[in-house]
Amino acid sequence: MENLVIRDADVVDGTGADTYRADVVVDDGRIVSIVKEAAAAGCQRPRASRELDAEGLVLSPGFIDMHAHSDLALLRDPEHTAKAAQGVTLEVLGQDGLSYAPVDDRTLAEVRRAITGWNGYGDDIDFDWRSVGEYLDRLDRGIAVNAAYLIPQGTVRALAVGWEDREATPAELDRMRQLVAEGLEQGAVGLSSGLTYTPGMYAKDAELTELCRVVARYGGYYCPHHRSYGAGALTAYAEMVELTREAGCALHLAHATMNFGENKGRAPELLSLLDDALAAGADISLDTYPYTPGSTTLVALLPSWASEGGPQEILRRLTDDTTAERIRHDLEVTGADGCHGVPVEWDTIEISGVTDPTLGDFVGRTIRQSAQLRGETPWATARHLLLADRLGSTILQHVGHEENVRAIMRHRVHTGGSDGILQGTKPHPRAYGTFPHYLGRYVRELGVLSLEECVAHLTGRPAARLRVPDRGLVREGYRADLVLFDPATVAAGSTYDAPRTLPTGIPYVLVDGRFVIEDGRRTDVLAGRAVRRTPL
Repeated sequence: MENLVIRDADVVDGTGADTYRADVVVDDGRIVSIVKEAAAAGCQRPRASRELDAEGLVLSPGFIDMHAHSDLALLRDPEHTAKAAQGVTLEVLGQDGLSYAPVDDRTLAEVRRAITGWNGYGDDIDFDWRSVGEYLDRLDRGIAVNAAYLIPQGTVRALAVGWEDREATPAELDRMRQLVAEGLEQGAVGLSSGLTYTPGMYAKDAELTELCRVVARYGGYYCPHHRSYGAGALTAYAEMVELTREAGCALHLAHATMNFGENKGRAPELLSLLDDALAAGADISLDTYPYTPGSTTLVALLPSWASEGGPQEILRRLTDDTTAERIRHDLEVTGADGCHGVPVEWDTIEISGVTDPTLGDFVGRTIRQSAQLRGETPWATARHLLLADRLGSTILQHVGHEENVRAIMRHRVHTGGSDGILQGTKPHPRAYGTFPHYLGRYVRELGVLSLEECVAHLTGRPAARLRVPDRGLVREGYRADLVLFDPATVAAGSTYDAPRTLPTGIPYVLVDGRFVIEDGRRTDVLAGRAVRRTPL
């Protein structure tokens, strides 16, 4: 591997400190020397076999995506340009309580069906792993960017209990504790939950607390998609704070938004709740994406009782007219728990992707728009799509508020996470644009964050949460996961109409000292590996 000097870079080091000018030398995958401009005056500047003129560019640590859904994309698409082109050098997988390890043959098939909308069914993947360690070993064969893994609590529950809505027996709880401990020993960084998704939502707080006690013993963190982002959102946040306080476990709140009409302008209430907990000694962080719409699967909106038993049972219930009418009433009148306790507004639900290409005309339209074209009720359209696409359709949910987005991203424990779903014809633009959108829109154009603050939110702070001892900062001895960007032009290219457009203003990205983006183009380098939990 050739050594490299990055010459005359404006270094934003990931700590929040002021920008400084320096030459940065990289060798054998690490930063070996940083020579600041003042120190270089009057003496010989560092040399290397390759020099890169960084005049006018900012050099920062590579960005860490704290909430990614690339669990299969990293294996399916070696280039993974959607993330590499943004300057992302590390993604955290296993999110929202559902992923592909630990599993057995039964649960692997069930999970593949349940989250087809997130990752595809995986017909093109050789699922030659079952344990967390085996999945991480698979990543170690070579991927575009680095990846860390959260043990998915819903998958663990499916393996030990099944998909039924009931309390775990003592023996089943012991089995779940064992699975979580094994996953942490094999390198996972913590535990995730999806408490509006089955089967994770069936776990009571006492069960979650016991699993978090295991996580705490290993120095990991708990990352819940909690029970509501709509009606009762503040109560749901408080529940997670109290649960982890009881367990003595670090807490990282996934996509910490305040959505739907009842939460407009209420971000300060959430931040006050967190400030009180932090002042009392809690270890809390959070991530957000810099957009107002959310994204998930259409089936996720259904009430939990309709999802009990797994995907096949959902499809069976949807084919029965009486049961389907009960589902409609919960969605449109009562407010289903899958829709965060808020009666669904079909004009906010836009189809972003389908697995059956014959259903492509639904993509880009809201459920209400398609219903009008079909001459039927919105529920009839939604029910048809759920059945015809075998639960695989993804959606954009236009329920966010810009003032909440800005307030939360300013908070001192905030980090960046795309929550990017790469599936579908028209995915959420956050999958391709989150990190340049922070830098272009919220730093340069709006001044919501300073450049130094924003980079710290996207690099040093998430690395500290992950307990990664040698990443996340521009510092001698650290891994050379680096990004060079033009602060005057960096911007997300992705839009709601053209969501797969790559960003501008990010000409160079290095993973482990090797260029994965060079002169604005993806190279063939696969320098990424699994990043395992650092033992206590």
